[in-house]
Amino acid sequence: MKRISWLFSCVFAAVVATSCGDYLDKTPDDDMTIDEVFTNPDWARAWLYNCYSWLPNEANFADDGAFRSPFTGGCDEMEIAFGASYSQLINAGSWNATNISRSPVWEQSYCAIRAVNIFLENIERVPNLSESDYNSLVGEAYFLRAFFHFLVFRAYGPVPIVKNVVSGSDNWLEITRRPVDECVSEIVADCNEAIGYLPVMRVETEYGRPPKAAAYALKSRILLYAASPLYNGNTDMERLRDPRTGECLISQTYDKEKWKLAADAAQEAIDAASEAGLDIHYSADKDPVKSYEEVFVQNWNNEVIWGLNLGDYWHHMWCSDPISYGTPSIFNPTQEMVDAYEMANGQAPILGYEDDGLTPVINPESGYVETGYASSASPDGYWPAGVRNMYVNREPRFYASINFCGQMWKLGHQIEFWYEGVDGKKYGSSDYCKTGYNMRKHNNINCVQTPFSATRTTWTYMRVGELYLNLAEALNEYYGPEDEVYDAIEVIRKRAGLDGLAEGLSQEEMRDRIKHERRIEMAFENHRFFDVRRWKDAEKTQGGTIHCLDIYAGKSLQDDAFYKRVVCEERVFTSPQHYFFPIPQDEIDKNSDNLVQNPGW
Repeated sequence: MKRISWLFSCVFAAVVATSCGDYLDKTPDDDMTIDEVFTNPDWARAWLYNCYSWLPNEANFADDGAFRSPFTGGCDEMEIAFGASYSQLINAGSWNATNISRSPVWEQSYCAIRAVNIFLENIERVPNLSESDYNSLVGEAYFLRAFFHFLVFRAYGPVPIVKNVVSGSDNWLEITRRPVDECVSEIVADCNEAIGYLPVMRVETEYGRPPKAAAYALKSRILLYAASPLYNGNTDMERLRDPRTGECLISQTYDKEKWKLAADAAQEAIDAASEAGLDIHYSADKDPVKSYEEVFVQNWNNEVIWGLNLGDYWHHMWCSDPISYGTPSIFNPTQEMVDAYEMANGQAPILGYEDDGLTPVINPESGYVETGYASSASPDGYWPAGVRNMYVNREPRFYASINFCGQMWKLGHQIEFWYEGVDGKKYGSSDYCKTGYNMRKHNNINCVQTPFSATRTTWTYMRVGELYLNLAEALNEYYGPEDEVYDAIEVIRKRAGLDGLAEGLSQEEMRDRIKHERRIEMAFENHRFFDVRRWKDAEKTQGGTIHCLDIYAGKSLQDDAFYKRVVCEERVFTSPQHYFFPIPQDEIDKNSDNLVQNPGW
């Protein structure tokens, strides 16, 4: 039997998915070799389908493990009120090359890449595959290899690119990290291969398998990263070099043309999505709150390009609901995130903070009021009477993303986050709402914990909205704020019920607006952690003080003491160290001559 020796500590991948028949419920070590697997179309399909099991469940922001996501809690969007979350180590600056195994992006991704490579090297031997079946399977394999390489790239920067099966007879200790430009070129090449094989559309029974537009979308994303300051002319990473050749792994010379490649790829992805019938999603009544909300709770709506079927998964909703529902209530947006949402008139409510870091500088043109309470409810049902004025007349995406004190939620419950309220810390244990806010986005109002009821859910990896933001950013960096940039941003803001941007913005002003729009539109989707890094903004946004409301104070909904801004946490970001994950130390130890560690680790 062919045995696997592999530098990434990858165990032999199981041949089968658990949904297959009894004859596939045997492990390879029982009685099936790789050669035997690829003599049967069903077994070959099962091999590839098992590769999907390595996909990360990015809806789980809190727990450690192979399929978790510390990224939302590890940036200024959120505080995870669960002390054992890996994001706590990131925020405290306590993560390192030894404990990074608690978030094993490296190991899991390369295990998947190996399994895909085995498939691609053996699929030609499988008999009796129809042309359409063969094309779809091969396209999926190229796409998955590109996606798993992207996952390690976005976390670690320049990484080994593995496009063949490394066996025990190979000198695998010579495998080393490749320069960013080569990594990007190889990922794009796999996307292009996938585009040549994948179908334009997927029928309902195939949801979860990528269509052609997914490969275009991934190509758009990786080229946007490649053009960004972290990877394009980043002299701060001059010391990150191939130990064998001395070659710098990140380009030291800025290349503006990379933005043109990113812009072209974004437009191609939009066109491919349109060909498949995908577009910006609107609710039936075009209500901006409902339109945005449905993108994340209505499975496989017409904005979703590719995602992960989670089945009857409820953990992310369980962590987002208030304590009185019998939940931990630990997915808590920061006050900084709440302050970032615009007003309904499109104006920023807060322009900055006084020297104390607590007192907001209010934009007088926005209509924002920090104090007092609403005398009447929203005519659209966005907020009830009696809530703090700071939550009144905010932009629609705010109401689809943030649950605040006094808001109405599932089963007609009015949320009470103050200390003695039914959702307050007094009634929690080690888990409780730490900031005075819960995440509402991704939380289906029909999934109720008490009495328990779950609903089938998905996690969206790629959607059309991202493509328009990719396009706007790349066009602005290459051409400046021309009409096409405004048009792309307007597509996003129109669905959100907001006016377009002011005319006459400079390139820098437009850059700031695009960054803001990505922060809001793609909040809690695991983008900001990487966006602020690729922009090289993280040292300004991710270190320092994070604020919340005074959850220990207050005795009623209209008690001013609760709404006082206080320090939630002091966070650490060290540049350039924290721009990339540390490669696991055991991997460095195995290949110390050729596998160089990231700076600072």
